[in-house]
Amino acid sequence: MAREQISNFRMLAKTIVGLEDILAKELLQLGAQEIEVHNRAVSFSGDKGFMYKANLNLRTALRILKPIKEFTVRNEQHLYKEIQKIYWPDYLDVTDTLAIDCVLSTDLFSHSQFIAQKAKDAIVDQFRDEFGARPSVELDKPTLRINLHIKNNICTVSLDSSGDSLHKRGYRDKTNLAPINEVLAAGLVLLSGWDKEAPLINPMCGSGTILIEAALLACNIPPGYYQDEFGFQRWKDYDANLWDKIYESSMKKVNTNNIELIGIEISRNVARKAKENIKRAQLDDVITIYNEPFEDFEPTFKPGILIVNPPYGERMDQDEDINGLYKSMGDTFKKKYSGSTAWIISSNMDALKHVGLKPSRKIVVFNGPLECRFMRFDMYSGTKKGAKTDQSAT
Repeated sequence: MAREQISNFRMLAKTIVGLEDILAKELLQLGAQEIEVHNRAVSFSGDKGFMYKANLNLRTALRILKPIKEFTVRNEQHLYKEIQKIYWPDYLDVTDTLAIDCVLSTDLFSHSQFIAQKAKDAIVDQFRDEFGARPSVELDKPTLRINLHIKNNICTVSLDSSGDSLHKRGYRDKTNLAPINEVLAAGLVLLSGWDKEAPLINPMCGSGTILIEAALLACNIPPGYYQDEFGFQRWKDYDANLWDKIYESSMKKVNTNNIELIGIEISRNVARKAKENIKRAQLDDVITIYNEPFEDFEPTFKPGILIVNPPYGERMDQDEDINGLYKSMGDTFKKKYSGSTAWIISSNMDALKHVGLKPSRKIVVFNGPLECRFMRFDMYSGTKKGAKTDQSAT
């Protein structure tokens, strides 16, 4: 029988480098307590209902972990013994399945897969000794996903309440070659300071992810709305009635703001994919995609926010001019978007210099393994006195 659960407990929300403060703000607005910002994560306190609410509503979290044990570890044998001190039948039955993810930041061990295997052995051996049977391993949709994090000589064992990474929203079926992570897309919209009312333009919109995340934000649609199932829904202590209340409460806050979201995409095939994803997300009434070059598009709306995730140059052909592309972007901003604010994310620091505008803000974020700058450019009517091309985009 499972032990009685303490009302409030510590949790850890994992995120992308550069989004920690935004995630902390989200957690505060959602009602989290004792919030602490870490590298690529934010820890906080809440009860079971808040854990459900966090998984459903957080836009910049990748996973919500529930730590259940922390100990000093010396070697793999010691790890095995400490894992066995946890009474795993509290969390699993012999007919259930498990998966173990392991993250190492230590000199003690060099192979995360080996350590995950050792922990798995400790768990299934405990079951075999007590029941003569054991849970099996299932990597895709396990009953329980367990996370091991070893930093120096401290091992933290957590239960992964999310299951699949929360960036896998469920609305995106069609993608282009380098689709932006949904959590990063939501983070960029939040970092931009968009007020949910001004027009939002997404040049080079790709498969439409930034636009969809902006629409979800503006309409107050939970990003977990499209998820089939969260990890905690397979746990032994899952409270279906509590989940129904949390879900219904969140859905009551959905609104239909009169917003203008514009996507511009030069590729006919990619524009078609964007439209399909937008329709899948049931947002085709608030997002419009134009299939034409950005520099040819004629805006007919008041000044707003532009968010651009242009090519960084890694996949461009040698005869394509990446610097010329960025210069063209800057020229178009100045010519057609006076009074607007443009944000560009890129890992290509040299190309960013060719935008020809002085950035008013630079934020370090990671797009996958690529260290990027998310840079703000303010467009003024005429020439702003003293504004010069920034040559230090670093």
